[in-house]
Amino acid sequence: SEPTEGQSLMLGSLLLVSLCAGAAASFDSRLDVHWNLWKKTHGKMYRNEVEDVRRRELWEKNLMLITMHNLEASMGLHTYELSMNFMGDLTGEEILQHFAGLSPPTDIQRAPSSFVRTSGAAVPDTMDWREKGCVTSVKMQGSCGSCWAFSAAGALEGQLAKTTGKLVDLSPQNLVDCSSKYGNHGCNGGFMSNAFQYVIDNHGIDSDASYPYTGQTQQCHYNPANRAANCSTYSFLPDGDEGALKEALGTIGPISVAIDAKRPKFAFYRSGVYDDPSCTQDVNHGVLAVGYGTLNGQDYWLVKNSWGTYFGDGGYIRMARNKNDQCGIARYACYPIM
Repeated sequence: SEPTEGQSLMLGSLLLVSLCAGAAASFDSRLDVHWNLWKKTHGKMYRNEVEDVRRRELWEKNLMLITMHNLEASMGLHTYELSMNFMGDLTGEEILQHFAGLSPPTDIQRAPSSFVRTSGAAVPDTMDWREKGCVTSVKMQGSCGSCWAFSAAGALEGQLAKTTGKLVDLSPQNLVDCSSKYGNHGCNGGFMSNAFQYVIDNHGIDSDASYPYTGQTQQCHYNPANRAANCSTYSFLPDGDEGALKEALGTIGPISVAIDAKRPKFAFYRSGVYDDPSCTQDVNHGVLAVGYGTLNGQDYWLVKNSWGTYFGDGGYIRMARNKNDQCGIARYACYPIM
């Protein structure tokens, strides 16, 4: 005979308990305190026990990846170290879905570029635009695929500071809400050059103070009275040319770049030079290159992310430079011209 509704419910909850018990049994009980501490630190709340179990499983897996990597790094096998952060309970797909969101346009017009290579004599060996007052504080895009908007705003902020001497936070939310007819999709992805084109046609972008970030796509409420910057045109650098990227970064200012951020170790980067041979040219995340240099003999690009200060080195990552355009960093480099 068919079980009654009450029996079915009871069977269901027994199955749930045994599933949880089975999963919990495979956990390392020595980590119980740390798991709870980590959840508290990052304000993690789960819907139910099943979700908690699933997240704990991912967290332990990521913790093992981080620990083994750092052990290898201590033996000189890696040029960078990892650390646990707020993304520890996510899968790679979730990290990409929540924290990336780049869709490169298929019809990029690269020529004729206004960027002309000089002899290279004037390009410094190291550059950090933060030291020149051209980089605003690190932002947190949250679980909205608006990386492209933060990258574009950052490049505009750099040119504004370089041109006027004033460092002003510009509004990524303005770009998220108002540039959809340029091929951007708010929290569902977009691209930096589309954002620049919107600013050109719109004759401006509002300040962040007047148009604050909400982390969701809203109605456009751009107000010309709060315009903080403008843009006359933009330019792409030659595809995959790290020499051109160095020269542009050395002379022009912060540059919007697209990278492959879906390697499992990228999310947990902490320090050193991120050099991951498994990185591809398949770009999926928009960030801002703000400098370059060499650390312990390793050439790097200094990159500002939009995943808050808990990510990386205070929100930044040093990515391998002169390694055959690793992670595709020089594929879609572009910058606005005021």
